[in-house]
Amino acid sequence: MSTNAHKFACLLLILSGVPLALAQAPANRPPPPPRARGPALAVAVQAAQIAVATCKEHGYKTTALIVDSADVPVVLLSGDGVFALSQTIAATKAAAAIRYRMSSGEVANKAKTDAALAAQITGDPKIGTARQGALLLKAGDDIIGALAVSGAPGGDKDEACAQAAIDKVKDQLQ
Repeated sequence: MSTNAHKFACLLLILSGVPLALAQAPANRPPPPPRARGPALAVAVQAAQIAVATCKEHGYKTTALIVDSADVPVVLLSGDGVFALSQTIAATKAAAAIRYRMSSGEVANKAKTDAALAAQITGDPKIGTARQGALLLKAGDDIIGALAVSGAPGGDKDEACAQAAIDKVKDQLQ
């Protein structure tokens, strides 16, 4: 057998054992934990759709992002024609709201007068810049996530669309 043929045969033997080795991996591993507490998927989808539709009624092309209480995305909807960066900006707004347990607009306002907070925000790769447009989702007094909107000409308009959506689904948040 030639050297190349021998190498090929050895490689086949080695590779043929890989699926067997993987199949014998311990089956007693616990499943990964579920995501953190957050809005039900149907409610999150509905809220995101309402936020995008509300902004569209005012002529704004936006993205709506719903995250759970650990800032893990549940729903991301980008309206037709919205700029792609709005997805990233929505994520920074949601991260600020979840981290500081207040609307991202409140975070932005506090950062204007609190240099330590501003430095902390700037140094946080998930936030970077505090912007208005994300509101907390609550079930009673418990924070279960955030709804962030991005793409309107101003965070106040983004926040108004988020608030309209929350107002319509708040009784369904658990």
